Amino acid sequence: MKYDLVLLHAPSVYDFRENSLLAGPISDVVPSSPVFEMYPIGLTSIADYLERHGLKVKIINIANRMLMNPNFNVEKKLKGIKAHAIGIDLHWLPHAHGSIELAKLTKKFHPETPIIFGGLSATYYHKDLINDYPFIDFVMRGDSTEKLMLMLIEEIKYGKKHFNDIPNLSWRDGNGETVSNPLTYVPDSLDEFDVPGYRYSIKSVFKYFNFKDPLPYNGWLQYPNTAILTARGCTQGCLICGGSKLSYEQNCNRPGLALRSPAKLVEDIQFIQRFSRAPIFILHDIRQGGKEYVDEFLSRLKQINLKNELVFELFQYADEEFFNKINDAVPKYSMELTLETHDEGIRRFNGKFRCTNKKVIDTLNFALKHGCAKIDLFFMVGIPDQDYASALKNIDFVEEIHNACNQDRRLSYFVAPLAPFLDPASPAFENPELYGYKKFCNSLEDHREAIKAPSWKYMLSYETNKMTRDEIVNSTYESASLLNDFKLKYNLIDKTTYEDVKSKIAASMKYIAQIDHLMTLPEAEKTAELAKIKKEIEGINEYSICGEHELKWEVKKHYADFLSLTIVGMELLFEDITVTLKKQLSFKTRTQVKLDN
Repeated sequence: MKYDLVLLHAPSVYDFRENSLLAGPISDVVPSSPVFEMYPIGLTSIADYLERHGLKVKIINIANRMLMNPNFNVEKKLKGIKAHAIGIDLHWLPHAHGSIELAKLTKKFHPETPIIFGGLSATYYHKDLINDYPFIDFVMRGDSTEKLMLMLIEEIKYGKKHFNDIPNLSWRDGNGETVSNPLTYVPDSLDEFDVPGYRYSIKSVFKYFNFKDPLPYNGWLQYPNTAILTARGCTQGCLICGGSKLSYEQNCNRPGLALRSPAKLVEDIQFIQRFSRAPIFILHDIRQGGKEYVDEFLSRLKQINLKNELVFELFQYADEEFFNKINDAVPKYSMELTLETHDEGIRRFNGKFRCTNKKVIDTLNFALKHGCAKIDLFFMVGIPDQDYASALKNIDFVEEIHNACNQDRRLSYFVAPLAPFLDPASPAFENPELYGYKKFCNSLEDHREAIKAPSWKYMLSYETNKMTRDEIVNSTYESASLLNDFKLKYNLIDKTTYEDVKSKIAASMKYIAQIDHLMTLPEAEKTAELAKIKKEIEGINEYSICGEHELKWEVKKHYADFLSLTIVGMELLFEDITVTLKKQLSFKTRTQVKLDN
């Protein structure tokens, strides 16, 4: 079968199976591994939108296929692709190496097939991608590219090549010159898109017998997290976030929030629970849409038979009324809060939870009082204006919170470094000196080189005015060790988990020091010595500062029954056949009209 578009997701470092070393805790608090095999949800919304318009789209998670099978042959897989165009995401900057290497390899096997890049990082570095990498033909800029991708693929498929007419597109013209069309397509409503496109994901299994290729991350079948995007853009001004209000304004020309309606969110929740019983993450603080938006969403939830747990995010303080409303509408819910620091002044400066510590504790107690099943709190090392001592004091605040909340075991605590990179387009990246940073990486090539470093210390693209790279690394491990002690003291983890984390922290610090020494050796000797310790290090690269199961929500049954899944798949497949027939009939009609004229 020849597809209209094949979407590929690369590992962070393309040849990680041969060369990766101490990735440390850079991915400990996200579902994916240090390979960052979880692809952005925008891939599914693009695939879904194009298929709803009669095109054929396939997603291949190359990174996950490489993780699932050490013998997976990437070149064989790429050679077998038959497509009018191939898309590769560069949404998160840690994929800077893998995505470009994958594009280069793909072009080797398919020299006549256009390669398209997209994502927030691709948008930021669109000129570099077109100017510096001749195997990349297009960059689709912006945060909502579903409709634009339909326009581009149809131009490619039917040979029209009217690329000047497509907003947000960067491309190379016939003279080899870079053309950047104005970034003018910035929709203020997202209801015509499914984000993520779960209908596509389920349908593709039946339509293309495509089971392993589109899996979101390693272990998804055992723990199938699902999510719903409430908005594109943001109302918050966090200094270190590439998805902040200012970042979206600069990078995507987005002046304000684009929401998905409460009706659309509830429709998606109802669809998800037809095939999954795992928790559904509601991405972004729903209060960004305003009080009426929240009330309508919760009112609609009350009217359905909600079977799945919902997980909400909070960006700022929430009062008791808010949790009372959620508890009234949702049978089971949990919360995630990224506090980042105990320091009220730093929180105000950085933009996250700009309130007193008393209000933080009040928020947590309100949630616990009104039925919240689990609360995850995240602290960070490497944020603006934080010194070594302040990073360690986060753990004192954790204990203060725990006791102020009656040592409630529904509370879970995590600490992680701001790693490996500062987000492009974030205020801290754009004005590092103003916000207390020293940047080591500016260009795309800088980041491509950094992500290949033998330890996460050398991957860090920054230092702060309060901490060097060494201090960021050491305070991360020391904070993690103190947090591990705290969790054992209050019986939040068992002794086995405690000892496992303790030993991984000790081993990580040992290898950090060993790699520091190896970095002083001549290149050939350094390479040889690093190769010797590669196997030893692999075992501590995941969950190096927290327990493997601490982030997971316990559910008795992850999936609906097989019959339900089959019915859903067949329904979607029938809808797809109908869309395809209508498109073919419309094309034949247009062609006949032209012939008659």
